[in-house]
Amino acid sequence: MNYDEALDWLYSTQNFGIKLGLDAPKKLLRQFLANPTRDTKVIHVAGTNGKGSTCAIIDALARATGIRCGLFTSPHLVSYCERIRVNGEMIAEDKVLEHLCEIKELVADWEHHPTFFELSLAVAMKYFKETECELIILETGMGGRLDATTAVPADVCVITPIALDHSDWLGDTLEKVAGEKAGIICEQKPVLSARQERDAAIVIAEVADERHAPLSIIEGPLLGYSINLAGKHQAENAKLAVESVTALGIQLDFDIVKYALANIQWPGRFETISTEPHIIIDGAHNPHAADALVATWKSEFPNQKATLVFGAVDDKEASTVLDKLSEISYSINLTPIDSPRSLTSEALSKLSPNTSHTLHKNLASCLQQLEKSESPILIAGSLFLIGQAKAEIENLDFQKSTQ
Repeated sequence: MNYDEALDWLYSTQNFGIKLGLDAPKKLLRQFLANPTRDTKVIHVAGTNGKGSTCAIIDALARATGIRCGLFTSPHLVSYCERIRVNGEMIAEDKVLEHLCEIKELVADWEHHPTFFELSLAVAMKYFKETECELIILETGMGGRLDATTAVPADVCVITPIALDHSDWLGDTLEKVAGEKAGIICEQKPVLSARQERDAAIVIAEVADERHAPLSIIEGPLLGYSINLAGKHQAENAKLAVESVTALGIQLDFDIVKYALANIQWPGRFETISTEPHIIIDGAHNPHAADALVATWKSEFPNQKATLVFGAVDDKEASTVLDKLSEISYSINLTPIDSPRSLTSEALSKLSPNTSHTLHKNLASCLQQLEKSESPILIAGSLFLIGQAKAEIENLDFQKSTQ
């Protein structure tokens, strides 16, 4: 196989869907010899919003102290290799090819084939082991209790703000969702949680108590630092990240934190990808994230409204997100995403508030029509749309995914 063929094989496993459970990933990590060594530390991050940013900040802080870090996140925006990084550098395509070839042979005769996410985790963990990472930061894919990443024992567990999320899988109440997210908590290991709504906070406290895990609630923003990520909420993510790194026993000082936060890069979160026209992308795909985006827009553009471009894969929350974003929108442009899970422009139209909106057949034609826009263009919604937009505008090779 070459790299493209290996990715085709990997993506074909998305047809198996999502299978929550720990037995399969534990078996895969064990037989692929991809479990971390005894000396390697692991920080595991779950939650609904801010997971990726918090992981990125933890990674930046730890690397600023000289620690060799492995970072596993999902989904990617443009390239599959974004999901797996060591010391900030994406895994090389030839390494992905090497490990996928090995795994494909390993699992060829397994009765229950590993899922796309389990295979990706195994590639990451093997690569982190080979490159002798001292710290591994894992972002859950979905939930936590039965997420494949929970098959890796953690030294510190982190829970970002929780909201209703993937209700078909995680439950239709905040308590149920919080129970799934809190499932990452390990026996007698520190757990740090962002400020939560009361129902979620109670569940997290109960699980932590049951597992004798010391729980710290981290409230408020980190003050006194400039963060290279837009939005007040990023200062809250930064405080959670600083406390998480400290809980692992890593010593931080003012200069280390200042350097890490001033230089952090995390694409797709209120990121400017063009100045003529002015285009900003943000993966606000649920109501909580939409609230943060609205607040950030008002802070960054207090006297301007946006020309909004929106696409989504989930009709359960798209209506609420659109309603919230309409507050900062001069006009709304609806487009499908290059994904089998995408909502059509017509479906989005039925969910759109009474603000005037325009339907487009695809993102490319939408952007072409808006190239003379006098107001800043805000592309928001599904991260799959954000990745597609970034690839189209920056002329990059887009590797689409459904997970």
